[in-house]
Amino acid sequence: MPLSDGKKIYFASDQHFGAPTRALSFPREQQFVRWLDEIKSDAGAIFLLGDLFDFWFEYSTVVPKGFIRVLGKLAEIRDSGIPIYFFVGNHDLWMHDYFEKELNIPVYHDNQEYTFGGKTFLIGHGDGKGPGDKGYKRMKKVFTNRFSKWLYRWLHPDLGMKLAQYLSVKNKLISGDADVKFLGEDKEWLVLYAKRKLQTRHYDYFVFGHRHLPMTIPVGENATYINLGDWIGYFTYGVFDGERFELKEYKG
Repeated sequence: MPLSDGKKIYFASDQHFGAPTRALSFPREQQFVRWLDEIKSDAGAIFLLGDLFDFWFEYSTVVPKGFIRVLGKLAEIRDSGIPIYFFVGNHDLWMHDYFEKELNIPVYHDNQEYTFGGKTFLIGHGDGKGPGDKGYKRMKKVFTNRFSKWLYRWLHPDLGMKLAQYLSVKNKLISGDADVKFLGEDKEWLVLYAKRKLQTRHYDYFVFGHRHLPMTIPVGENATYINLGDWIGYFTYGVFDGERFELKEYKG
């Protein structure tokens, strides 16, 4: 992907809009829209790395109500010609083709490789990668199973959305009761995943979300693992200017 002079690549993840309630989520949505409005002047591309919504499920003719300001701003930016790429997370993994058809934003369900300014990137949400977390990996297989999704579609949307929201806010990370801590390089699964990938191919940057902690960790010679943090407690994002990658905090 060519990067024009003065243009930058922006990355953000784990906004979890809708949690713990729509009313409490709304100020964060407004802040995210302000960020999008500011970066559109020099954005060469925008990568959203999952869990934009705390829950998302697409029925054949129904999508979740709300988030109109976020969706409208994404539509505006995309219509202006700026590419936007969306990677599903573990909270919005039931996304199908709504973004592609309505917003012209491609949706990815697994890692993708890119090259910007001669630097190679491996990009994804990060859930289910690396060693450990076998319980979640088994659960994800159930959630992504076609039969499971077919069964869920038989729930009336009002019931399906309420059930999903109830289960989602039980997650202590989103309810604000969790103390997310750095586990150490030898225990951070995505760090171990990046080091393992380097055994077969070099990447300059591994960019993921999911952990909700802003992290920049060297994982090899000229190779760096970056976790984007979140828009719940940190309001952090990544920016690559063609030469270097930085994590920044948005205070607008």
